[in-house]
Amino acid sequence: MMTFARRAVVFASLLSMLAFVHTARAGNGVTREQVLAALPELERLASKAIEDGDLPGLSIAVVHDDEVVYLKGFGVREAGKPEPVDADTVFQLASCSKPVASTVVAALVGERKLSWDSRIADIDPDFRLHDPYATAEVTVADLFAHRSGLPGDAGNELEGIGYGRSEILRRLRLVPPSSSFRAGYSYSNFGVTEGAVAAARAAAATTWEDAAEQMLFKPLGMASTSARYRDFIGRGNRASLHVRSDGRWAATQVRDADAQSPAGGVSSSARDMAQWMRLQLADGMLGERRVVEAAALVRTRQPVMPTGTSAANGLPGFYGLGWAIQYGPHGVVWGHAGAFSTGARTIVMLIPSDRLGIVVLTNAFPSGMPDALAELFVAVVGGERPVAAERIALWAKLYGSIFQPAFEASRALYGSPPASPTSALPASAYVGVYANAYAGTASVVEQDGTMRLKLGPDERTDLPLTHHDRDLFTIVSAPELPDLRSAVAFRIGAGGTAAAVTIEMLDGSGLGTLNRVGQ
Repeated sequence: MMTFARRAVVFASLLSMLAFVHTARAGNGVTREQVLAALPELERLASKAIEDGDLPGLSIAVVHDDEVVYLKGFGVREAGKPEPVDADTVFQLASCSKPVASTVVAALVGERKLSWDSRIADIDPDFRLHDPYATAEVTVADLFAHRSGLPGDAGNELEGIGYGRSEILRRLRLVPPSSSFRAGYSYSNFGVTEGAVAAARAAAATTWEDAAEQMLFKPLGMASTSARYRDFIGRGNRASLHVRSDGRWAATQVRDADAQSPAGGVSSSARDMAQWMRLQLADGMLGERRVVEAAALVRTRQPVMPTGTSAANGLPGFYGLGWAIQYGPHGVVWGHAGAFSTGARTIVMLIPSDRLGIVVLTNAFPSGMPDALAELFVAVVGGERPVAAERIALWAKLYGSIFQPAFEASRALYGSPPASPTSALPASAYVGVYANAYAGTASVVEQDGTMRLKLGPDERTDLPLTHHDRDLFTIVSAPELPDLRSAVAFRIGAGGTAAAVTIEMLDGSGLGTLNRVGQ
């Protein structure tokens, strides 16, 4: 059964394995004429996606040979409202924040504030992993390459119930590793977050958000880009998040990703992202001006960990420092995909040998359209004529099915009551306060005849409990995924009252059992 944390990390890991299905003549070089000739088809497909209701809105930037050759928005910022998406509409990048964050750290490395091999113990001595050896030796690069041993789930579930960044990072020391140090790949939002925060701390004790602005956004003129959620919300021209509701796109969710800002909390526009792509393809130059040292930046795009085989093309994938990397028949592709299940999909794809890059920002989940548009554009640039409908359908299926196993398991386990269910004990047997060092405090209360589970700081996460069988209840832990239920199982003590509760959505790392506190 999929926990609250798993819903985030599973599709994040899949994104790194799905992305970059086509390199289309990368390595042989493409001409400006080839790039310009492919733009009408890109625009046609983007327009059709909006007309067909595949997305409420999207924005695209294409760069080639250090110039922005295409920049345009399509559709609307919010379904049911007239305000259009344009090149300056700000979208939440989700995990496309990771290569942006690695660029910021590369800028700090280039100024000798630290190195990629700086040990976290030296620059952020308060941070701990579960294993003392990993704590002593883990570096900034290890965290950006997802090879610290930290499970991918770790911290996501705490963020989901309202804990802030510092408290989440502090509690990671309690999480058992998923592999030996540097021996396994596990896509970790809060691992990347710690790497970036520690790097910023090494640079004159500045905050991560300030470092991003000072080292990257301002030098590149990225005036609409920020690592702070409040800045995103303050933009007049911003895209709302959308999920399907009764078959239609609806802006019913919000996502404040400040806790994991380096890993998923950056917001930007297509116009701003075009400048960042230019910087990447020019190895740290913007025009005639150097912004990031080449060596520090180049290291981010070198493969460190294998990530598995792409479900879209069967090619092996790798992860660098904040970048997904794939080698195909024609060369190397750098990129990253991003997604919030609350309603965002993004992708960036760079082909360095062609000095060609494309970014697609959208405001809906699930959708494979960003990947399909990027792939089809690159293919057409390379002189190929793929069947667009087939590739779009493939990507739609891949993203649409990400949660399917979890939905099926949820329906099988909790979709209907047992044939002969056992009644619950009186509510007084379950009501009380439970706690552990990782998840914090959970309160079970009875209100107006309904039992409720309250979690997180100030009990801000408040979920109704639905009885399933005897001491087993279920909750909907993600409002954007109402069909995905998870278990809350009580263990009854000798006195006939619950002595402990296991909350499945907090149990991804085996830390979801909380013991009763007091009587």
